[in-house]
Amino acid sequence: MARYKHYDYGQTKLLPVSFEQQILPGTLEYTLNELIDNEIDLTVFEERYRNDEGGAPAYDPAILLKVILYAYLRGITQSREIARLCQENVVFIALSADAKPHFTTIAAFISSLEREIVSVFRDVLLICDEAGLIGREMFAIDGVKLPSNASKEWSGTRADFEKKVAKMEGAVGRLIKRHRAADAAEEDPAQRAARAKQIKTLEASVAKVKAFLKDRPDKRGASGNVVKSNITDEDSAKIKTGKGVIQGYAGVAVVDFRHQVIVGAQAFGAAQEHALLVPTLEHARENLSRLGSHDTLKGAALLADSGFHCETNLKYLSTRGIDGYVADTRFRSRDPRFATAARHRPTRADEPWARPKPRGLFTRKDFELDPEHRFCICPAGKRLYRNGANVRGRGNIGVKFRGTKRDCSDCTMRGRCLRNPESSDGRQVVFFLKHTATPINHTARMRQKIDSERGRYLYSRRLGIVEPVFANISSNHGLRRFSLRGRRKVNAQWQLFCLVHNIGKIQRYRQRRPRKHTAH
Repeated sequence: MARYKHYDYGQTKLLPVSFEQQILPGTLEYTLNELIDNEIDLTVFEERYRNDEGGAPAYDPAILLKVILYAYLRGITQSREIARLCQENVVFIALSADAKPHFTTIAAFISSLEREIVSVFRDVLLICDEAGLIGREMFAIDGVKLPSNASKEWSGTRADFEKKVAKMEGAVGRLIKRHRAADAAEEDPAQRAARAKQIKTLEASVAKVKAFLKDRPDKRGASGNVVKSNITDEDSAKIKTGKGVIQGYAGVAVVDFRHQVIVGAQAFGAAQEHALLVPTLEHARENLSRLGSHDTLKGAALLADSGFHCETNLKYLSTRGIDGYVADTRFRSRDPRFATAARHRPTRADEPWARPKPRGLFTRKDFELDPEHRFCICPAGKRLYRNGANVRGRGNIGVKFRGTKRDCSDCTMRGRCLRNPESSDGRQVVFFLKHTATPINHTARMRQKIDSERGRYLYSRRLGIVEPVFANISSNHGLRRFSLRGRRKVNAQWQLFCLVHNIGKIQRYRQRRPRKHTAH
């Protein structure tokens, strides 16, 4: 007969736990605990409380900040989960000194951090600078697009929402009519209850949309055009990503080249990155000015991808004396090293998600131009007549020709001549005959600068500076989406994750210091 080790649930075992000894030197929680206890100024939090003479004692901001930052370090953003860990996980218990804050306390603290987190972020930057982790010679700026706590189904303009309201009200009317008919026919009570619940849900949605539209004009973007609002989170935006369209924010970061320390971080609910460069760099400039340098960005190299390329941004960099290297959308096509890049692109036969093969459409080379520029001959032998002169494009002046509807509608080559043969009336062709001098503006100067040997070399370093930062924040620290709503709260959450990243740099590169005991 088999024998097993004896066990007894009736016995008692006492486990002594020393909070101090649970926080082991060399770990991130040890560095976090040391920084908050000894080196970060937390007096900025004192303005929150008015309980000097009355009221219950508040949780020490140091305790709340420790457990929140350590939770973010582990990719945990839910306040209920953080509160649970403060009761069950020994490291959280040690960091909180067994304080057991309620999840509502944690949630309220995180939601109102937009002012204090800036001071804490700058204190950590100062510690990084004292440890020699900031080089000040080269910076890279980029953004990561993440979904927020909002549904893109509730996005639209006023016209979209008005159409949605009319559609839902029509559905409510049909359901009510069906509901009354079912009552007369003595339908099953369970089906009547389900239909009544559906009517109630639709009526609540209609009331929600109408309340949002009341006295609220259309939202407009940076260019003044109407953009879609979102009922759940009006500050968020519909953003195109490589994996589809999301409703969320763009977290932008300015990263120093030496040890990839984030010196500026801002979150924006914007679909395009053009308008995000200036405010993020101004935020980084203000942070760095607290380190003792009046204008740290002046003279430093700044690397940015084509998402930030526009004349306004380039003018700003030039005015501020920043040595910018901002790629444009045709930067790779001008680089001779990428001349054979097309041969390495996968075809649909190799990869099912690759772009479809071109259909062999006729190009301008297939059209014959009349020497006097009065008409041109298409591949089918028909004439396209001139209907526009002085057509300008990319510094060129040309002549435009258009085929007649009579010739193009029944042409057998229509499928190869038009991109949309079902809807197009006739083919248009432009022959560029004259090249005009490109105006010398900031865009032209940047094109010459980044196409130089030094420009290509410096820009090639951008990927290795900024992309690993986003990989660390998203993969190691688990930031896949913003869990808060509103730009101020999302911006504070983004800075919390960037703060955790910088603390990890301190833990890795700075020499350990002897432990100090501080009572709170």
